[in-house]
Amino acid sequence: MTRSVLRYKLVSIQLLELLMERIGTGESVNIRELADRAGVPHGTIGNLLTGEQGGVFSDAAERIAAAIGVDLLILWIPVERAASSVSRPRLSVPA
Repeated sequence: MTRSVLRYKLVSIQLLELLMERIGTGESVNIRELADRAGVPHGTIGNLLTGEQGGVFSDAAERIAAAIGVDLLILWIPVERAASSVSRPRLSVPA
């Protein structure tokens, strides 16, 4: 069975740009430097910055946030759960 991976949407392009100007170490990074640090294709970072791509899978979201030096949920919003996740039991109300 193939498992879907949680996907994350970028909070805002402007926030990513701002965080790239001063990452956790105090230095700035360009698209290629951030991509190299995060281990993602530079096209991914470029597409996020232009709005052509609105989100990434969880592994890339975690690596990009770590490369910038922020917590995951500062930069990303979870947008879908794994298809194989367990459904919540329904609560029944006593009559």
